[in-house]
Formats: sequence, structure tokens, C-alpha cells
Amino acid sequence: MEYREISEDYSVSGQIQPEDVAAIKAAGFKSVICNRPDDEQPGQPSADTLKAAVEAAGLAFRYIPVISGQITAENVEDQAEALDELEGPVFAYCRSGARCTNLYGLIQQSKG
Repeated sequence: MEYREISEDYSVSGQIQPEDVAAIKAAGFKSVICNRPDDEQPGQPSADTLKAAVEAAGLAFRYIPVISGQITAENVEDQAEALDELEGPVFAYCRSGARCTNLYGLIQQSKG
């Protein structure tokens, strides 16, 4: 599993599997955000499946589904709220990591 550090408290990756959660925890992350809608692609694990694995590992989980290419103001607000509330560092994932990265950029712009 590869991930990209966007800031010291926020990293992103493509789709993760339940068995990746141990490595996420071992890397020091405290919270996980899923930005990928369920059933976007056949065979992807559901947010509930990953939530169970993440919470079993003692980490926080938030589900903020974002449709690819259709980020809304509400998505940005929900992500910003999650980043304010969740203990960092935060690990966010979607299909490729792009939505998670774009959301973070939009949050930073809105703070400007």
C-alpha cells in the first residue's frame, strides 16, 4: 500500500483493503476518511467493511463519499469538519487519492 503525504497531518491513497489497516496504524495514523462511494467499482470493499476494520484497530473512521469529478461545497465542508474533529494524522482514501487531495486543496483555499 502506497500513500502520499499532503501535509504533516494528512495523507492520501487509492483504495485500501481491510488488511491494510494494520500498516496504516503502524505508520502512526489516528483516523481514516473514506471519500469513495460504495459500489463505485465491482469488488471494492464497502465503507462499512473498512469502518469495522479501522475501528477494531482502535482508529477513528469517517465516511464522506464524493462522486468522481463532482466535488460539492458540502463535500468540502464535511471534509473540513472531519479534519477539525478527528485526531491526526489523518489517512484519506478514494479510488486513486485524487479526490482526497482535491478536497484538501479546496479546504486550504477556503481558509485563505
